[in-house]
Amino acid sequence: MGLLGTGILKGLGVTLRHFIDTYAEDLKYILNKSGVQQPRPLRRQSPKARGLVTVEYPRERLPLPENFRYVPFLVYDTEKQDDKCTSCGICAKVCPPQCIWIVRTEDPVTKRPVPQPKEFYIDTTICMNCGYCAEFCPFDAIKMDHDYELSYYPHQEPHARLVQDKAELTKPDTYHASIHPTDWHRELEDRAAEEAKKKAAAEAKAKADAAKAAGGSAAPGAAGAKPATPAAAATTSKPAPPKAEDKPADAAGEASDQ
Repeated sequence: MGLLGTGILKGLGVTLRHFIDTYAEDLKYILNKSGVQQPRPLRRQSPKARGLVTVEYPRERLPLPENFRYVPFLVYDTEKQDDKCTSCGICAKVCPPQCIWIVRTEDPVTKRPVPQPKEFYIDTTICMNCGYCAEFCPFDAIKMDHDYELSYYPHQEPHARLVQDKAELTKPDTYHASIHPTDWHRELEDRAAEEAKKKAAAEAKAKADAAKAAGGSAAPGAAGAKPATPAAAATTSKPAPPKAEDKPADAAGEASDQ
């Protein structure tokens, strides 16, 4: 049976060891002569880290992984100078807490819907950051953001800040490329493959049309001429019966004697 309080002493020994390792790691970081120093929060959060891992936020910030998910944002296509969103409503349908609602643009003349959102809202107080909206979007028009600092000043209206509209949610695709480089390269590869597929289909159609035109121009004879049938040829070659005035003179005399 151990002495009373030895468990507490062991726990304090672990804390003391981590405390000493913290200063040893800081001294090793300062005296690093390799020429390449990682940011301190990244080094502290590595699997080989020793010592205390407390980060002095907001002076120090942990690097976020690429697949970190927070409030979604809308992607603006800088090449086409237009929104990628077509207001199809799939994101609002698959959203578990139903925090997304969209107002589709309407043509003022025909009153028909236009594939572009007029209004787009996300209630960040309800959003559970699941990422379903970004996963199911067929146009890659909505992505998960890395901005988790959504605090506001007390004099601001909380509802106006936490229910974000289209202007607050829209960000350029260059921002998406900066925080999601892997996903961005995947989109570029998919786009290039789709364009190559369309180009190949167009070339195949052009070759087929050219072959069809060449085959039509090589047909012999006039376009409207029809070959004669055997019956028509036989009728044409049959001799005509002789007329009365064409009969021989002797035959005409015998007829007069009778």
